[in-house]
Amino acid sequence: MTTLTSPHDLLAAIPFLIGYHPTDSLVIVSLKEECVGMAMRVDYPNIDDAHATEAFDALVFHLLREGAQGALVVAYVPDGRDDGLEILENISTALARAEIPIRESLLIAGGRWRSVLCGDQDCCPAQGNELPEIESSRVAVEQVADGRPMPYGNREGMADSIASLPLADDARFAKQVARHRIEAESDEIQKAQRAGALAVLDLASRFIAGSMGRDIPGDQELSAIVLGSISDIQVRDFALGSHDDESIEVYWAMWRYLVRIAPSGYVAPVASLLAALSYEKGEGALAQRSLDRALCDDPSYSLAGLLRRVFSAGWPPESFGAMRRDLHPKVCAGIFLV
Repeated sequence: MTTLTSPHDLLAAIPFLIGYHPTDSLVIVSLKEECVGMAMRVDYPNIDDAHATEAFDALVFHLLREGAQGALVVAYVPDGRDDGLEILENISTALARAEIPIRESLLIAGGRWRSVLCGDQDCCPAQGNELPEIESSRVAVEQVADGRPMPYGNREGMADSIASLPLADDARFAKQVARHRIEAESDEIQKAQRAGALAVLDLASRFIAGSMGRDIPGDQELSAIVLGSISDIQVRDFALGSHDDESIEVYWAMWRYLVRIAPSGYVAPVASLLAALSYEKGEGALAQRSLDRALCDDPSYSLAGLLRRVFSAGWPPESFGAMRRDLHPKVCAGIFLV
């Protein structure tokens, strides 16, 4: 994330950090060595809730776990509520207990914003300032130039971006996928696992070619092989570790495409892969929406449940990436006998 030097920068950065324009929310951004770290968004708190203090402390715990040296706080006050200052005071108290200094605290209500840390009425009048347009902001320009898409308008737009396409309901395609499902009791399971792993690499190479100028949705038969094969845990874990820093965007695009065409019963593995890469990319909100899709398809899918706990515990994305990279050579050895 680019350097933030003003409240305008922070207001422009938050939609990029969480993936969409928030409303009715409390957002906390960690700072470490003056760099933007993890961003957390929760539904706007109910100050009358008996467990409100514990909820604020839980948010701060995640910042402590990341080693935050400072915090940026923004309250997006819902229409009809006038307790924004009280909410900010409560999170400020929780941060003070943890000895995490607040570098900025913004109150957004009725389409206007102001800093509660600024005492200059010319800069931050009591009635607030009009919210700036982020599209032409320095932050937006730098983020788009760095290859990041513009944020979705809301959570619903984000959910729609991974919703099923018509192919997911096509009976013939579902049969294609089912033909490539790897059965645990198969006499040739290792051969099937190797074929599935190679199909993952083959499809990724086609997406790489497509990213270089051709409009490629992915070969349907090859997509079916991958969707069927990653129902096997070994192939799925191979797929989880197949990308590197240079190819993560390509693999992310591939998993997002596949989650949209996956037939019922085959969504959970690929949605979990999309969740893992989204989290590693710093797109926590999309990671959570992907897990929603996975658990809707299979409420007992173990990887989705594990990832939900990892994300909720506030693991730093880099730690998650390191764990994945450590696992990959072992998975490769098991599949390819190397």
